[in-house]
Amino acid sequence: MASHWTLKQLRLVALAAASGSYAKAAQDMGLSPPAVTAQMKALEEDLGVPVFERVDGRLRPTAAGAELLAAQQRIAHALQEAERAIAALKSPDRGSVVVGVVSTAKYFAPMALAAFRKRRPEIELKLMIGNREEIISGLMSLDFDVGIMGRPPAELEAETQILGDHPHVVIAPPEHRLIGRRLSPTDLAREPLLVRERGSGTRILMERVFEEAGVAQPAIAMEIGSNETIKQAVMAGLGLSFISAHTVAAEVADGRLKVLEVQGLPVVRQWLVVRAKEKRLLPAGRALLDFLAREGGSFLPQMPEGEGGRCFLPQKPAA
Repeated sequence: MASHWTLKQLRLVALAAASGSYAKAAQDMGLSPPAVTAQMKALEEDLGVPVFERVDGRLRPTAAGAELLAAQQRIAHALQEAERAIAALKSPDRGSVVVGVVSTAKYFAPMALAAFRKRRPEIELKLMIGNREEIISGLMSLDFDVGIMGRPPAELEAETQILGDHPHVVIAPPEHRLIGRRLSPTDLAREPLLVRERGSGTRILMERVFEEAGVAQPAIAMEIGSNETIKQAVMAGLGLSFISAHTVAAEVADGRLKVLEVQGLPVVRQWLVVRAKEKRLLPAGRALLDFLAREGGSFLPQMPEGEGGRCFLPQKPAA
């Protein structure tokens, strides 16, 4: 049965699903609406089941349509991989690499990639920055060759290489009353906290720190999806924040932010370079992966001496 399907039909299914309209799919493919309707009718006759149903005036894939969409996406990825592989065969020293970087890593990842480009200028790099969920999605969908992030989720079968330690600290504005005091996480239970969005690696780690200290519900004052905005909000005196030390190294160095002395902190995670095992790396991708595993840690920001490094319990790596 599948031998009667065509790539054009699968492409039309994808376009119609995205737009909710056969007319828009026809426009995108440069075909007439009757031609598209005929193609879809032939496909449904071949399948013996409908591909779309109409809901509130828009086309919505049926269960069979959803299966065709998934097949089309796999085929599109396979064709892209074939195109890139053939290009690599023509010129093994060239190629392109798509790199997904969690937003917290943008404070060092571009410098590492720039250093790689200086050594391998013939390789094209495409940098995509997003939150943890977006980078995981890109790795799982095989859109990204490699990712720079913390620990990937268990459901992603991945190859990982360690770049270096990733400490997390609590920051405050320079004149905050808690600066210079030895604190425990429970001392911060009633302090207004500025936090990243749910699902982010920083938020998950913060919640774990407070939970282990017996603080069930810290006083979250504001949820903010950007480290830059969090830093500005802390400097403005809107609250404290549990944050990656690598994102605040510059502000701590010039005195715009201070690191609080909290028992058990910094909590140390690890930066990783990650690829999905299912993803076939071409020579350019393998070259970048090897470079990051070998030298990526040298681009990590350094906290000023005495800031963020003092602990009143041993540093504890995140589980």
